[in-house]
Amino acid sequence: MGGPVEDSGRTPKVTGSVQDWTQLQIDCVRRWHDEPMANPYSGWLRWVCQQHAFNFELWHEEDVARNPSVTDARIAEVKRSIDRLNQQRNDWIEKLDDAITESIQQSSVVVAEDAPINTETPGSAIDRLSIMSLRLFHYAEQLQRQDVDAEHRSKVEARWLLCQVQHADLSASLQTLIDDIFAGRKRHKTYRQMKMYNDPSLNPEMSDS
Repeated sequence: MGGPVEDSGRTPKVTGSVQDWTQLQIDCVRRWHDEPMANPYSGWLRWVCQQHAFNFELWHEEDVARNPSVTDARIAEVKRSIDRLNQQRNDWIEKLDDAITESIQQSSVVVAEDAPINTETPGSAIDRLSIMSLRLFHYAEQLQRQDVDAEHRSKVEARWLLCQVQHADLSASLQTLIDDIFAGRKRHKTYRQMKMYNDPSLNPEMSDS
């Protein structure tokens, strides 16, 4: 499955509300299960969609990796795909945070000297909401199954409802964070993931020597 093509243009300005971003994620999850993956958005929303696409592909590759009937060769292939997608997913978390930094600078935001830093960046929260939209979709799928008993359906429904609450809580918290950042009440930084496992110079298992 091929994900949407990355933008090669300049960093977009942050636009819209968190509700716009999360609705995009929900809509794409539904659409991509029925249609070829595509990214019809522009600007900031295109970047949110791109980051989301890596999570979508990653979710389904991890499903394959847990299938007990697949061959060892297929598992090895999927593992390499998971590593690649996870690296891209994390790279795009940073790109989202970098875009927020540029938007802050372009908006001439005056940050209070004593403004605190949040424990999680907006990019990381967008990533979590992306994964939660996938979880909500697949729990909803489970609720439609006809081959399960009432106990299974009850368990799934309880989890689906809890996921909805958590999704709403995180969405509201992220909107507050974005508002605080652009009002200068919170300080924003991009925190580099600095993954080591895909770097041949840092992972001895990837070195020829």
